[in-house]
Amino acid sequence: MTLIDTHCHLYVEEFQSDVKQVVEAAQSAGVQRIYLPAIDHTEHESLLKLEAAYPGYCIAMMGLHPCYVKENYEEELRKVEDWLAKRPFAAVGEIGLDFYWDRNYDVQQYEAFRRQLELAKHYKIPVSIHSRNSTLECIKEVKALQDGGLSGVFHCFGGSYELAKEVVKLGFYLGIGGVLTYKKSGLPEVLKQIPLEHIVLETDAPYLSPVPYRGKRNQPSYLLPIAEKLAEVYEKTVEEIGEITTANANRLFQYQP
Repeated sequence: MTLIDTHCHLYVEEFQSDVKQVVEAAQSAGVQRIYLPAIDHTEHESLLKLEAAYPGYCIAMMGLHPCYVKENYEEELRKVEDWLAKRPFAAVGEIGLDFYWDRNYDVQQYEAFRRQLELAKHYKIPVSIHSRNSTLECIKEVKALQDGGLSGVFHCFGGSYELAKEVVKLGFYLGIGGVLTYKKSGLPEVLKQIPLEHIVLETDAPYLSPVPYRGKRNQPSYLLPIAEKLAEVYEKTVEEIGEITTANANRLFQYQP
């Protein structure tokens, strides 16, 4: 069994006391690599420290999360630009738009998103897109800049078939996590109409734990119940789901195993 967690905040405070055990549990569950999206500059040190502790296993992205786009967003973007100029990162992320929590910085969110999409094009790396209550708007922004130089994933996808189809048309992947396992989720019916070649797995740990772990802290080893649910949806074995989604993740992040 091979699995890749394409989106996990393993460096945050919730894991400080037991990150070693969490990584060991992930490895025992067949998780081969964990990709770490950035949030803002306050987490850069812990993000890069975790990557250094598990080289080749925990792999950092760099970007400004839309929920952290505030008055100082220009300063935050400069820090992102500085880091991207200093060393390689797997992706620009997590970036995008969030119209759920706070609508006071919509203009700044759009500006930060566009600038970071351009950074991804410049460095020829993918993006990890956060699109809570804003998937259509994010699709429009990517479409406006897509000249063949943009690639990436719509992380935590939970939208309609029409939106999924638009994401796939852009050449992007759908990041599928714990929401797939929820009783009221419409994702299984949506994904039945989308080829598995466009799907990657993620946990978004410590958030959005899958059934049967809802209400508990999420972690990378919980990719397994997500893969099991996906196996039901596509009528494949869990091993086949692991193999195909791992190959998809390797293509997404331009990783040569």
